[in-house]
Amino acid sequence: MPPPPPPDGKIGEVYLTADEIAARVAQLGAQIGEDYAGREPILIGCLKSSFIFLADLSRAIPIVHRVDFVELAGYGPGRGTGGSSAIRLLKDLDLDIVDQDIVLVEDVVDTGLTLHTLTRTLSLRNPRSIAAVTLLDRPYRRLVEELPVRYVGFTVPDEFFVGYGFDVEERYRNLPDLHVYRG
Repeated sequence: MPPPPPPDGKIGEVYLTADEIAARVAQLGAQIGEDYAGREPILIGCLKSSFIFLADLSRAIPIVHRVDFVELAGYGPGRGTGGSSAIRLLKDLDLDIVDQDIVLVEDVVDTGLTLHTLTRTLSLRNPRSIAAVTLLDRPYRRLVEELPVRYVGFTVPDEFFVGYGFDVEERYRNLPDLHVYRG
């Protein structure tokens, strides 16, 4: 039985149920498997929020693939305000990506600044291709237009969510549904 939301009044209504998420992740996995048939892509998850999505997506992809992780952090004047002036790498890849097909796995693409920085950084390592899959997308907030977003789970409103890997101060990641956060 999944854990209930804590009774603190901050966890709002369910926006997406675990079943809705699972169905869409299965569709994304099937599409990625079809698009990369005959190849062995590397899924690169952006820690920490994407790890649950990446695990479920990996199980849904019916072809051989590898998995690696990066961890990024913003710093500069925008810190704590939802925007950053710069992105720094906290954890680099373990795999060599030269001449490999890369699928970046994001929890949410919002302004696009982080994905843009990561794409530029990884492209210097000469992969064969770079595409991105995101569970949640907010295209109306884009500050960067040229992004490799090829697969989108759900286009969502400008709400703050918790559950299914999304957190507030490292809490609530374990909730199976995606909830609106009212904190």
